[in-house]
Amino acid sequence: MRKAALVVISVLSCGAALAATDPPRPTTTATPSGASATPVKHTSLKACNKQADAKNLTGPPRVAFIRNCRGGKPSS
Repeated sequence: MRKAALVVISVLSCGAALAATDPPRPTTTATPSGASATPVKHTSLKACNKQADAKNLTGPPRVAFIRNCRGGKPSS
């Protein structure tokens, strides 16, 4: 029983030590003009659905359009 408890404690403490050593995440900074340096590739599902509604798309063409829209691909 003692060995099992020691194993559990050591595993938990190793996990905590690894979590504490994660590299810092890069921070995003806005450019002076207000535009981002990289274009947004993943449009929100809500925006893509609005565009699909405006085009009166249904069924498989709608699914394909939304997939392309979310992926940042130009619509045809």
